[in-house]
Amino acid sequence: MSEHTFKQYLKETKTCRNLFLKKNKDYGTAWRILRTSSLTDQLFIKAKRIRSIEQNGMMKVDEGVTSEYIGLVNYCIMALIQLELNEEAPLELEEKVVVDLYDKYHDATFELMKAKNHDYGEAWRDMRRSSLTDLILMKIFRVKQIEDNKGKTLVSEGLDANFQDIINYSVFALIKISEAGE
Repeated sequence: MSEHTFKQYLKETKTCRNLFLKKNKDYGTAWRILRTSSLTDQLFIKAKRIRSIEQNGMMKVDEGVTSEYIGLVNYCIMALIQLELNEEAPLELEEKVVVDLYDKYHDATFELMKAKNHDYGEAWRDMRRSSLTDLILMKIFRVKQIEDNKGKTLVSEGLDANFQDIINYSVFALIKISEAGE
């Protein structure tokens, strides 16, 4: 992986983290009431909106796709946290706990990206952003199927790996948007 990609990735995820922590100050961890399947539905809504904007070339709500990709990253982090915490964990988490959990899943996902990016030779750079959106939607449909199967898979990756892939595809899309000056 190139040092350039490393810097771009961390710049984009820093933006995501900063927004997440600001919203945490505003709302606390109200999202903890959501089941993982509800978070998956939020991911679907965001990805579907991105695809609709890509296909129609216009939007009626004055929020571009950048905010949706940031939302995908942050909702996936929430989902990963929800997978870790049991139902007995408090709904309201202390800020330090939230920061530590966010950073834990960011760092693990970043390490996964570095490994995959090495093996795939940064193939995402030659992809269309719309293909990243489609891959995100496919991963969401996989997550929904795994959830419908009560988390059981026969030979496939689990929920956590799919959420991490969605994060990485979203960050790649954010990098492409930034490079295009959109």
